[in-house]
Amino acid sequence: MDIRKESLKKHYEWKGKISVKANVKADTAEALALAYTPGVAEPCLVIRDDVNKSYELTRRWNTVAVITDGSAVLGLGDIGPEAGMPVMEGKCLLFKEYGDIDAIPLCIRSKDVDEIVKTVSLLLGSFGGVNLEDISAPRCFEIERKLKEISDIPIFHDDQHGTAVIALAALINSLKLTNKKIDEIKVVINGAGAAGTAIGRLMLAYGVKNLIFCDKNGALCRGEKQLHAEHEKLAAISNPNLEKGKLEDVIKGADAFFGLSKPKMLSEDMVRSMNKDATVFAMANPDPEILPEEAKRAGARIVGTGRSDYPNQINNVLAFPGIFRGALDVRASDINEQMKIAAAKALANVITKDELSDDCVLPKAFDPRVRKAVSEAVAKAARESGVARI
Repeated sequence: MDIRKESLKKHYEWKGKISVKANVKADTAEALALAYTPGVAEPCLVIRDDVNKSYELTRRWNTVAVITDGSAVLGLGDIGPEAGMPVMEGKCLLFKEYGDIDAIPLCIRSKDVDEIVKTVSLLLGSFGGVNLEDISAPRCFEIERKLKEISDIPIFHDDQHGTAVIALAALINSLKLTNKKIDEIKVVINGAGAAGTAIGRLMLAYGVKNLIFCDKNGALCRGEKQLHAEHEKLAAISNPNLEKGKLEDVIKGADAFFGLSKPKMLSEDMVRSMNKDATVFAMANPDPEILPEEAKRAGARIVGTGRSDYPNQINNVLAFPGIFRGALDVRASDINEQMKIAAAKALANVITKDELSDDCVLPKAFDPRVRKAVSEAVAKAARESGVARI
């Protein structure tokens, strides 16, 4: 089967992957009076006097907005908001299937940061959370930052933070197998865009001490003149030994590699220069920085990609449904670092000691244990960090 042709055929048949379903009847005069006028005036007045009652009297408690501008859609690039809608509908489908969350796709016809922030800010009262999706870097950082400054509900850019949570979970379980310590390993991240930045920041927050970001020009290092503003921020918190050079230079002696760049960026010789029992997660899609069989041949012990046809897949469906489920359940005002780390640890711990192996450091996308483990851990972390409101 040609999956792309078959998918197009199905999309013509489906005419949309999600729909609105009524939870109550309006088929009698009494039912209509209760669900709509005149009865509906009473919950309206209650919410007028206490806006937080909107979580109890409407669907807001379980509703997430999925927002895009269509500028970085699934490796297709800047294809526009309407063209991004099939992906956003798919995301909403995953929210429902894996988190029992109602999600609404909203595709904005603008690439102006302030316009997008203003548009989303005016809609915040309708939702319990916002998932930013497929927005190009570096604008995605600014949009998320500005929205978090003014929002009283969680703002979560899944391309960044969902990927980061799963990558950290993979690292946690890899260290269990290799008996290495988090504060003694060297981690190299190739690709300092949205996902690579978030992965690095979360790993630093978790306890990695020696982490180096690389972009197309090589290692990000403090004092380098060619760095733009976002990369200057990354250089300031990473590369403690001030290593310089290309990827092939700084990969030497590394214990873990995370690729979020382009195909064939990592060679077998580079893997051979890494430390023994190296972890390699080559996540460029559809073709990774190095094929798993090549990385294994060069001596890597634990290898993963973003693809479903190889072991240890980094699949965001492992993270965002459970994270939002936990956040919504406690009416969190934010999804903070503590909640993301809790999600990563819970995801790692889904894999039991008996299951843990070089080819199984992450659960499968359909593992029924994931949602409960992640959502409960996130809810607990939200309460402990003070962002839970119930």
